[in-house]
Order: sequence, then C-alpha cells, then structure tokens
Amino acid sequence: MTDPIPTERKRVWTTPANVALCAVGDIADPGSRGFVLQIRDAHFHGFVVQKGGEVAGWVDRCPHMGFPVAVVPDRYLTPDGRVILCGWHGAVFDPIGGKCVGGPCAGARLTPWPVAVVDGIIRTA
Repeated sequence: MTDPIPTERKRVWTTPANVALCAVGDIADPGSRGFVLQIRDAHFHGFVVQKGGEVAGWVDRCPHMGFPVAVVPDRYLTPDGRVILCGWHGAVFDPIGGKCVGGPCAGARLTPWPVAVVDGIIRTA
C-alpha cells in the first residue's frame, strides 16, 4: 500500500475584518510574529511587525519568487530589527512601508495585510 500523494493546501490572500490575532504586547518592539488563519477550506499566511510603536501586517509572500518570507517561524526581521529579511534570497524590506530596499526585487513591495490595534489587541482590519 502506498501513501497518498500530499496535496498543496489552498491559499487565500485576504482575511475577514475584526479577527483578534494577539495582544500588541505579545510582539516585541522591534519584533514580528507569523499567523496562519484557516478560512473555510483554505489558509491565509501573514505576519505582523511592530517597530517604533507602529504595527504593520503583511501577506507572507515575497514579491521576488512568491516564497514565504521567513525561513524560521516568526523570524521576519534582521537581528537588529531594522528591516524585514526574506530568508530565501536576501531581499530586504522596510518593516512599516513594505518597500523592498535591497536585493533581487528592489523597488517592489510586500502585499499589505490590513491590521489595527484596538484596545491593545491586534486585529485584522
């Protein structure tokens, strides 16, 4: 008997509004955290960055080749917290603006994932 061939999970690129993700204090400043949300029969992969008291959400997909940004879970920022680093091909992005400031997709942008802080909780917007 052979094992069934695994199928790739269906992906979605947006989320419903007002889904509670975590307390803003659960993410260091600077810091980041990844999230996978199941939406019906598909999954959304995104991450949230906090830097300088600002919070931004991004779809976890590098514009260079479409790979997830982090190689290690929750490790989206460089060790000094200055930029987002795609662990696959070295593209670097502004953590709050999402613009690629160096690497193979310079000038491109991460896809925004609308999030907001409401009463100390990071929620989808």
